[in-house]
Amino acid sequence: MDKKLLDILACPLCKSSLTYDKDKQELICKADRLAFPVRDGIPVMLEDEARELSHEESEALHK
Repeated sequence: MDKKLLDILACPLCKSSLTYDKDKQELICKADRLAFPVRDGIPVMLEDEARELSHEESEALHK
């Protein structure tokens, strides 16, 4: 994920910053506990395409 692109992207729901999970190819919104997929290098920033983070995943992000 291009650092410049990551710097300008924000969660479409709450507008908070996102973190990139390279292994899962997802952009993570900690505030909303959502993971937005990155397909073929393109972030899919649609609420319907996001998955909710499990409790364990969410807890790991806040450590």
